[in-house]
Amino acid sequence: MLCGYLRSRFHTNRFSPPTKETYINMTSNIRTDLALENREHISESGHDLTGVDVTTEIDDDLGITVTWVSITDETGASAMGKPVGNYVTIESIAMKENDTEAHEEIIKILARKLGKLHNLQPGAVILIVGLGNRHVTPDALGPQVCEKILVTRHIGEENMPQDLQGRVRAVSALAPGVMGITGIETAEIVKGVADKVKPDMIIAVDALAARRTSRINATIQMSDAGINPGAGLGNKRAAINKATMGVPVIAVGVPTAYIMQNAIYMHFLL
Repeated sequence: MLCGYLRSRFHTNRFSPPTKETYINMTSNIRTDLALENREHISESGHDLTGVDVTTEIDDDLGITVTWVSITDETGASAMGKPVGNYVTIESIAMKENDTEAHEEIIKILARKLGKLHNLQPGAVILIVGLGNRHVTPDALGPQVCEKILVTRHIGEENMPQDLQGRVRAVSALAPGVMGITGIETAEIVKGVADKVKPDMIIAVDALAARRTSRINATIQMSDAGINPGAGLGNKRAAINKATMGVPVIAVGVPTAYIMQNAIYMHFLL
């Protein structure tokens, strides 16, 4: 029905088929939260890109690909549409499967790359922030992660079970909700809590939007550049990063939504 409607609209006086130039301009506005996909799109267009370094590690036995995209200057940031910083992408189809061994390997890789993004000192206090709307399934990743976190800040080292002493950090978890429900900018809530808790680092977990369906629930992106909630959907909110929070912010996300790119133009060309 949708395709028939779009086809009929192209034959009215209100709408006319896009020119080749219009199509090129529209496809350059790609919406995705993944720095890797921005880099791929620029490469596909044949444009040169400076200020961006890319390294890739592939483990064929485990079926895991790790791509490290470093945006090193403002030229690269402007071209990529993302702040200067490091973006680590872990991809594996095994994330979708009930494969415990593969999941353990992915967790180990995730931990190693997280350590490279920021070297935490012993005793550092961590604030986990689960971004998103728990009432909307594709956007509920952050709040659901918070429910699984072992929070320890309220316990204290002296009250910790003996088998956990010296093995866990002081961790807090916060699911601030979304502005449509609270009426408060998420960044304002996180900043208020951070000022009281005084964490050494914030880890912000959020659902992401991807350009390719193959990456849905099969990709993890981490970044030391923080996060702009809603950016992939074009609904950019106040940033949660080191500049706004006063402490390092690591953003961790998984694509749970696919953004159809310029559907009218793709249908016309087909």
